[in-house]
Amino acid sequence: MQYRLMLAFLCGLVPPLPALAQDDLPFTAADIEAAQYGLGDLPPGRSALTAKVQILLDRSGTSPGVIDGYKGGMSQSAIMAFERRAALPVDGIMDPHVWNLLQAYAVRPVTQAYTITQADAEGLVDHIPTDYAEKAQMEAMAYTSVAERLGERFHMDEKFIQFLNPGIDLVPGATIQVMAPNPPLKGQVARIIIDKENRRVAGYNARGDMVVDYPATIGSAATPSPEGTHNVRTVALNPNYTYNPDVNFRQEGNDTKLVVPPGPNGPVGTVWIGLTKPTYGIHGTPTPSQLFRNQSNGCVRLTNWDAEELAGMVAIGGTTVEFLPTGMTIAEATGAPSPTVPTPQIALPEGTQTPEVPVTETPLSLPDETAATTLPQTAPLEAEPEAPLDAEPEVPPADPLSNALSDALPEGFVVPPVEDTQP
Repeated sequence: MQYRLMLAFLCGLVPPLPALAQDDLPFTAADIEAAQYGLGDLPPGRSALTAKVQILLDRSGTSPGVIDGYKGGMSQSAIMAFERRAALPVDGIMDPHVWNLLQAYAVRPVTQAYTITQADAEGLVDHIPTDYAEKAQMEAMAYTSVAERLGERFHMDEKFIQFLNPGIDLVPGATIQVMAPNPPLKGQVARIIIDKENRRVAGYNARGDMVVDYPATIGSAATPSPEGTHNVRTVALNPNYTYNPDVNFRQEGNDTKLVVPPGPNGPVGTVWIGLTKPTYGIHGTPTPSQLFRNQSNGCVRLTNWDAEELAGMVAIGGTTVEFLPTGMTIAEATGAPSPTVPTPQIALPEGTQTPEVPVTETPLSLPDETAATTLPQTAPLEAEPEAPLDAEPEVPPADPLSNALSDALPEGFVVPPVEDTQP
């Protein structure tokens, strides 16, 4: 009896151990495969279920940005886009309707094993400086680590790669677990709608069907994105970038024109889609996990892999780009319905009848094989000045980048999609 009283007394004196935060709970690729939806919204913090939902959204063409397992703003905006396409009530909250429809993209495993190659560890740089004069002295705005390179390849946050592979050094020969995205979607995007309110960029085909929808950084309060409707004028992969303080922002200490070499960590990432609106475009970013935190000088930033996918679906002179007025959403612009839908039973993997995957448009006609694999060397890419530049006669006004690319790219050239096979 005395022992029990003493034990109770000691337990009363010792405070209970704090519960592990959601972020501290480890999970594996197998846990992601086994994750099933119950009821209610996604759990807070990082979870295997959220990682599974993110990869299924990614495969559907409604990008969550980086896959990191966290319930956050980009994933919520992707669920909203998915609901809008499916004519569901648009609230961004996970529910049985969304889960059931996502099973169309779960017909194969959502994770995969990958063995790191020697090529994955080559061509890296120690760091990317912030000073443009130092950037201009580098050979390439290359990846800084194997994790960063594989993160872009598998649409993952590089820290999430480490999370799924604790204790494994990311060196050639190591086998790790990563997510399994689909190859880039193929089709034709005739209309791009840019939603400043929800920070999304949606692509529609000529029939008015949504093909893709991406999270984006869209301008800033100081340098907002343009208004109105414009057209795609140029497309280039892996462009370099020209810092020009005479027509652009001025970085302290750098008063002369500088050419920054190309690479995934360049100011516009791996893609430039120039518009007929002078100095503006849609492009990649060196910081994909920061899309909803960063600001731009007026252009529209996507993850590099989303920008590459979109570049393969636009047509020069044949794709319009519509910047919605502040406060207007894509749902309002397209008249997307928000019906009241009865709650269905939750789909399970065994014996589940998966809905038919939406059919995309006929793939683009590509140039010959050589042109499809080798992009002409592009001229320096101009940064984003606030004032328009002089227009060429009898063509839409163009920024310095578009003028340079007009000489480097053949008329009507569209960048081919990224190769379907994973390295």
